[in-house]
Amino acid sequence: MTFSAVDHAMMARALRLAEQGLYTTTPNPRVGCVVVRDGEVVGEGWHVAAGTPHAEVRALRMAGELARGATAYVTLEPCSHYGRTPPCAKGLIEAGVGRVVAAMQDPYHEVAGRGLDMLRGAGIEVAVGLLEAEARRLNKGFLSRAERGRPWVTLKAAASLDGKTALLNGASQWITGPDARRDVHRLRARSCAILTGSGTVLADDPQLTVREVFTPRQPRRVVVDSRLQTPPGARIYRDGETILVTAVADAARHQPYLEQGVTVWALGDSAGRVDLAALLARLALEGVGELMVEAGAGLNGALLQAGLVDEIVLYLAPTLLGDAAQGLFGWPALESLAGKRNVVVRDLRMVGQDVRLELAIASC
Repeated sequence: MTFSAVDHAMMARALRLAEQGLYTTTPNPRVGCVVVRDGEVVGEGWHVAAGTPHAEVRALRMAGELARGATAYVTLEPCSHYGRTPPCAKGLIEAGVGRVVAAMQDPYHEVAGRGLDMLRGAGIEVAVGLLEAEARRLNKGFLSRAERGRPWVTLKAAASLDGKTALLNGASQWITGPDARRDVHRLRARSCAILTGSGTVLADDPQLTVREVFTPRQPRRVVVDSRLQTPPGARIYRDGETILVTAVADAARHQPYLEQGVTVWALGDSAGRVDLAALLARLALEGVGELMVEAGAGLNGALLQAGLVDEIVLYLAPTLLGDAAQGLFGWPALESLAGKRNVVVRDLRMVGQDVRLELAIASC
């Protein structure tokens, strides 16, 4: 399908609008819409938060009667079902638009092409696939939930140039500089939840909240603690929504955490560890689309070995900590290079004095 230069420019504008919901729309997708008539933008909008008007509704309200015969550019297929709001496809039909350009089809089972079919059935010209890759990146968490039944997992790590995350005695604050730490808070702010392990809680007593950048909501926090070793009074169990995931099924041992307002899930496997795949599936059902991992070598390695990591954001500080310091990923020693885990460098930049690497897992 051929798209014009105007089509590209207007869809790019719609994507920029959608990005304004980066920190607010979860669990809904980030969507932008631009309505164009005779080459002029007559309406535009983006989805701000679940339960509020969708992008198409906001754009059509701005356009008013000028929407009749216009082209609507939308970053995701207009919905076709009644949820908290009426179907956007119906709104576009009633507004009398003549053409709809969608960046991609919505894989959510209640839409999945039905919105596009509704538009075509009303005689509206429909074109799909413009800047689809960009639209998918913007909504990687929403799409992962819909297509794979688990969140998109971003593993964040900070290390020295020799790949060490902490000294042998556990000291790790701070390896990277303030600019890198601020960038980490931006990653947290866009995430639905942050996952960590009991080792990190015991060593650092972290809050894992967004503090360095403005956000209207805090991500949920998830602690993997197979044997319930973390103290119920730890900072991560205060001031916010925290889920504790354990292999311990004894309800009496859950009680001290429940009294702190913590949600406890018992998801043990046959080896007495937390079933990580089951955890991700449960998080997806709870509306978690983008999951950020800030953990130690043990949980990092377990997630990678299980094939549950989609990307790594790695900050490297211009310093060396020595061979005895703690490493990034804990897993058994390889006996052959055939067992190595390959990654693809998607982005490399300086953040202050630190190097920031965005790495895709090659098998994803």
